[in-house]
Amino acid sequence: MAMKVCVLASGSSGNCTYVAGDHAAILLDAGLSAREVGRRLEQVGARLDQIHAVCISHEHADHTAGIRVLHKRYGIPVFANSGTVRALQRDERSAGVSWQVFSTGSAFSVGDLSIEPFSVPHDAMDPVGFVVGCGATRVGIVTDVGMATTLLRERLSRCRVVVMESNHDERMLENSKRPWYLKQRIKGRQGHLSNARAAEVMAEVAGSDLQHVFLAHISEECNRHELALRAAEDKLRDAGCPHVRVSLTYPDRISDIWDERLFAAPDPLHPSLQSASCRA
Repeated sequence: MAMKVCVLASGSSGNCTYVAGDHAAILLDAGLSAREVGRRLEQVGARLDQIHAVCISHEHADHTAGIRVLHKRYGIPVFANSGTVRALQRDERSAGVSWQVFSTGSAFSVGDLSIEPFSVPHDAMDPVGFVVGCGATRVGIVTDVGMATTLLRERLSRCRVVVMESNHDERMLENSKRPWYLKQRIKGRQGHLSNARAAEVMAEVAGSDLQHVFLAHISEECNRHELALRAAEDKLRDAGCPHVRVSLTYPDRISDIWDERLFAAPDPLHPSLQSASCRA
């Protein structure tokens, strides 16, 4: 079995992650128009008619803007927990959607993919992160989270790929022109992770299985890609995990593509990429 991961978009203007196994492919969130999702899927070598489900982490528009058209025009099932469904039923974004309701904390399957939603702290009705598995491979996706709980660290600790929010640089946020209340919300326990805190979490959960980290939801106003990248790489190196590759994500284009097949056999020129273990 082999998995493929690509962050089609990430940021306050829209979030959408593509995860595929051998016999199924899903989207985690759909904060882009259906047309734009389709365009970006083509860059990954996929099509909308090959998507088996959309799984929604929470009700905010940057995660849900495309669900109605994806469901009604393309017939893609949309999964969410009951709290998120109730929140979305209050507006037209979900008009006509026949929901598939999951229970947070209970895994469900889509084809050969196992999907485990788990609670995360964020200012939404019942927000979740996801661990998607296929065979022995696990991919963790957490794009909006205010703090790293014990549950979050436990769920991500066995993943081969992690998509992790690295939202803001603390100094840039403090010096920004954003109102005080918004700064407090962003920094709060139900807000968003800073570069420094995200890097600490990645170093905490990194193990010999971890191969790739995608830095997500990078603020355009209160962050810079190079700052997020440096913070993550420095922490992973200090933790004895220099083999972990760190990629950036973008609002206007797709990320790098992680393809498990490229790691299926040892690389004689770079054996450390397959065999390195993080310092305990």
